[in-house]
Amino acid sequence: MSRTARIAGFGHHVPGRKVENAEIEASLGLNAGWIEGRTGIRQRYWAAPEDTLSGMAAKAGEMALEAAGIGRSDIGLVLLATSTPDHLLPPSAPLVAHKLGLDNAGGVDLAGACAGFIYALTFADGFVRLHNKPALVIAANILSRRINPAERASAVLFADAAGAVVLAPSDDPGHGILGASVASDGAGYGLIQIPAGGSNRPFADELDIAETRMTISDGRAVFAKAVEMMSRCSMDALKAAALDTAAVSRFVPHQANARIFNAVGKSLGISDDRIVKTIADYGNSSAATIPLSLSLAHQTDPFQRGEKLLLSAAGAGLTGGALVVGM
Repeated sequence: MSRTARIAGFGHHVPGRKVENAEIEASLGLNAGWIEGRTGIRQRYWAAPEDTLSGMAAKAGEMALEAAGIGRSDIGLVLLATSTPDHLLPPSAPLVAHKLGLDNAGGVDLAGACAGFIYALTFADGFVRLHNKPALVIAANILSRRINPAERASAVLFADAAGAVVLAPSDDPGHGILGASVASDGAGYGLIQIPAGGSNRPFADELDIAETRMTISDGRAVFAKAVEMMSRCSMDALKAAALDTAAVSRFVPHQANARIFNAVGKSLGISDDRIVKTIADYGNSSAATIPLSLSLAHQTDPFQRGEKLLLSAAGAGLTGGALVVGM
């Protein structure tokens, strides 16, 4: 198949409440500077009570659609990567498509945790190549409503945001996904988890409220496994694209923790000035961090034709992956 899928538009949205470290450090009894020193985060944005996941996703999608300049009736698919849908049932993607006036598009949610955007972009790329129709890929989360405020490991990290890209058909072989690698490690299934709320422990059961919130059982294990998975998948994706790290103009990692993506960059031999970093101002919004970072980077220093981007993520599951994307 000669057809490829180019990124035609970027979008992002963050809610209005800016939460600086001092607020969280005070609530947890931490010294000033503790959070930034260990995570690289200075502030993050949290949703207001009236904010909805579908509303945030639609705002990011609207921005991407406007940037792409593609007619709404032409969009064939909406993929929404999220761990915090509006409801357990139905999926939120059809509602997002409706809000955006995408009446001819299919829509489905993907629960890939922090790697959700990697998987969604991979699936959308295949859809565009096969069907010759544009697709809208959105990743969005409202994690502030899943934080356990008493658990330091999760309370200092998580944020709310949405990011989006539009993929459109192209005849340029240098566009779209040039190399991909995905991975999972179910041995780490319980390292990052919301214990209750699924069919294994339904909300109908008598539960401690803490069981419905995010928990990270072993931060050191998460760090080691994330660095290894992101590094390995990145190298495999580059190999699949027949490229080396010197060809990467910008590395856009999942913004889990600055120490994680700095370690991955060092492992890959990618210089610090080629790593896109947004964690300081936006925190960790799981799957949304990569498309958010892409959109912010494009605003600041627009991507140029021929650039090769390396995207990489790992998170709960454990699940992860990496993509080499041609612009």
